Amino acid sequence: MTARLPRWHGIAATLFMGWAAASAHPMQDNTDAEFVKHALATELTAVQDAQHPMRYKLRKSSPRLSTTKHIVETKDGAVARLVAVNDKALSAIDEQKEQARLDALLSDPSKQHHRKQAEDDDTSRVLKVIRALPVAFLYDYLGTSDGPHGKIEKFAFKPNPGFEPPDIETHALTEMTGELWVDAAENRVTRLEGHLDEDVDFGWGLLGRLNKGGWIVIEQANVADHQWRIVHFQLVMSGRILFKNKSFDTQEDQTDFVSVPAGINYSQAIRMLRSEPGGAKAAR
Repeated sequence: MTARLPRWHGIAATLFMGWAAASAHPMQDNTDAEFVKHALATELTAVQDAQHPMRYKLRKSSPRLSTTKHIVETKDGAVARLVAVNDKALSAIDEQKEQARLDALLSDPSKQHHRKQAEDDDTSRVLKVIRALPVAFLYDYLGTSDGPHGKIEKFAFKPNPGFEPPDIETHALTEMTGELWVDAAENRVTRLEGHLDEDVDFGWGLLGRLNKGGWIVIEQANVADHQWRIVHFQLVMSGRILFKNKSFDTQEDQTDFVSVPAGINYSQAIRMLRSEPGGAKAAR
């Protein structure tokens, strides 16, 4: 799965790569073990691929608010334009504010630099999780089903009791169980559903805690000429970070993917975003 996505801060960013739980079960058939290891290696390569940028539409929703944005991936990081709130086109005043924000972004390159740094930090956390997965989980083969483009191989995963997380990014993996599905022909993960079966403490509970019962669903698809992107993400999680209680209840859906030239910069992306129609039509 690619890291070129709307960033999921904190716990959500950490859990992002839970889909890749296909690690080596020491007693599992070697053919199955090699199959899931190969899929994991493909995802590790994909998350670092910056040569195939795209533009797309992102609708993010929670119980109280939904927003729709047009996104363009660039070598300087992703650039967004807000086009709708609660599925309604921006008012004239809100549109003016959004254009002023884009003007400020154009006039101050440091703003986009900070955005890019945050994206790079998220990618680094994701890579830590991926690299830990060969020993973080055990899996069981569940069988095959038909997918949109061929056979889907399904696996159940559970924590490896012998895994000792080396850092905070991988700690949540010690209590997660669920299923992952792999497109056999493309060798790509198509779906992950993970559940937190027990509380997870960070820093002996001093830094924070994730409460058991939380869950995450991620779906990925081939959106254009073997370019895969996450098309659906849903997270329901609660816990405590330092001394503040936090609750995550969010859904993200990404559609309308179109390739853009490799090497495009953020100012070119802003011009591209401004040339696209916004409003209610774009939000649907």
